[in-house]
Amino acid sequence: MTIRKKVNFENNLGITLSAALELPLMPIKYYAIFAHCFSCGKDIFAASRISRSLASAGIAVLRFDFTGIGESEGDFGNSNFSSNIDDILSAAKYLQEEYSAPQLLIGHSLGGTAVIHAAKEISECKAVVSIGSPSTPNHILKHFPSEVKQLEHLDSLEVEIGGKSFDIKKQFVDDLNAKSSTSDISKLRKAILIFHSPLDEIVSIEEATRIFVAVKHPKSFITLDKADHLLSDPDDSEYVANTIAAWAERYIQINSLNSHNADKGEVLIGEGNQKFLREVSSDDHHWLSDEPKAAGGDNLGPDPYEQLLSSLGTCTSMTLRMYCNHKGWTVDNIEVKLSHMRSHVEDCKEHNQNNCKVEVIKKEIVIEGELDTQQKDRLIEVADRCPVHKTLLSKLEISSDYIFK
Repeated sequence: MTIRKKVNFENNLGITLSAALELPLMPIKYYAIFAHCFSCGKDIFAASRISRSLASAGIAVLRFDFTGIGESEGDFGNSNFSSNIDDILSAAKYLQEEYSAPQLLIGHSLGGTAVIHAAKEISECKAVVSIGSPSTPNHILKHFPSEVKQLEHLDSLEVEIGGKSFDIKKQFVDDLNAKSSTSDISKLRKAILIFHSPLDEIVSIEEATRIFVAVKHPKSFITLDKADHLLSDPDDSEYVANTIAAWAERYIQINSLNSHNADKGEVLIGEGNQKFLREVSSDDHHWLSDEPKAAGGDNLGPDPYEQLLSSLGTCTSMTLRMYCNHKGWTVDNIEVKLSHMRSHVEDCKEHNQNNCKVEVIKKEIVIEGELDTQQKDRLIEVADRCPVHKTLLSKLEISSDYIFK
């Protein structure tokens, strides 16, 4: 399971681009960008499936609609291959400012060609993946040759690509033809993984060969047997994602949090971003904590007080269940609902004030089962004796050590 966060960012022309950030429910190893195929969008099956699978492996993936595509603003007719590269660079800038610079760029079809060109401009990027990509962007002109011929005498022309109509201008074709050589991709100087299917009817596998020959080592090629161009079979997308995750770790620096797991009995909290998102790890488990949007957070996880209440509630429920099972009592269901009268943000604002207000946590416990009066009275006693309940009511001291680096 992953968290899909809808975000927007501006490209270098001030145009707002629509994006989705797929976040893992575990410490984030690193960030990646996924660039979709020509005329597609960020939510095409291959993009969404691969992004979710990578997020499940701890890799946060940003995918977005290029200018004039999907939910992004702008006029597609004014875009071109160069503007696609600029959009990728804008996406990388957004990640760097809001989270962490992307270390991996992934592109499908023409998006793969674009990320190969964009990667040269992103110093933090360590690895690139192309999926069914042409070696040069002008390859797509082969799919509407008659329209290209007409554009020699017209300023613009409506063409149909993949069942969708697009307004293509002469500048679009000129820009593609200006990048008709593989000499540019030979300057990549990044690790690259090339996926391609021998059955691809949109982009022939010879294009993958041209990429492989042009780029320098380290380079890898993996054939996608029986896959179509759009990776319509979910198994193909899953295979691509799993392979990327394993391959990329050889070249990418994993976040320090992932290499410093908490010891038994400890909980480790690391920053998920420069806002309030926090990555929480115990020796065996990982989860997220955040503040609600009203408090300036992204609401990607429970806030600190919600976690406090959940600790008390789960311990209460577990203690009751353990006792009932031990006694052999017939209890069908136990439900615990908790509430607290104050918010975490208000506490932070008042941390220097001497507040004498009594803290109140309200517990509402619903127990379903065949119980007599004596059993009910006993469970009321047991509920208030769970370990967390006793800890909260005991004389508690917190010892803090500060290490500045």
